[in-house]
Amino acid sequence: MRQTSSYRAVIPKIMNSQDMYDFMALDRPSTPLVDRGIALHKMIRLITMGLGGEGYLNFMGNEFGHPEWIDFPRGDQRLPNGKIIAGNNNSFDKCRRRFDLGDAVYLRYHGMQEFDRAMQHLEEIYGFMTSEHQYISRKNEGDRVIVFERGNLVFVFNFHWTKSYSDYRVGCLKPGKYKIVLDSDDPLFGGFKRLDQDAEYFSKEGWYDDRPRSFLVYTPSRTAVVYALVEDELEPAGGRD
Repeated sequence: MRQTSSYRAVIPKIMNSQDMYDFMALDRPSTPLVDRGIALHKMIRLITMGLGGEGYLNFMGNEFGHPEWIDFPRGDQRLPNGKIIAGNNNSFDKCRRRFDLGDAVYLRYHGMQEFDRAMQHLEEIYGFMTSEHQYISRKNEGDRVIVFERGNLVFVFNFHWTKSYSDYRVGCLKPGKYKIVLDSDDPLFGGFKRLDQDAEYFSKEGWYDDRPRSFLVYTPSRTAVVYALVEDELEPAGGRD
């Protein structure tokens, strides 16, 4: 039986296979394909978790680096019509899990694993996946930006491959001061540190994107950022001091 990993099934062709093998070590320069693949992997995981709620599954493929397929040991199989389907000589070569890649601090897989850990930490703090409040305020095809609320959090995704936006207005429900609680561009997650983690964002009264209030953000290309009211903030995801 051949079964494709969730990493490749959900995000097909976002990263060239050869680049995954040759340029995932931190002591080697990255490539545009590696940067693209890692950025989209984090964004797609978070948007699935943020909007999918209890539908989010984290199982096969979460080790970030087993072979292109999983092939369990099997012998030859004879079909009723007499045709023979060749086995793999009961090989275990493609039946292994590489959880060690995510733990290896010298590989870029480690940053991807840290982001997954931070997402789980965010859920533990805010419980947004079980919140009944969910509102998608922006789906801008031109900007490639998606903004939505889940619980008391505001999620901002910029899927554009080149454009970053300054003073980008996003709608919100509750008034007050917002701060970043999860940033896919954090260097801890293999990002480029284009956002100030200590910046504060103040809501403004007035309807915007069908929301009663809004605030301005900087949203870099291919990033996902989560904002929370300061009164709700307990500890930023990622465990910053």
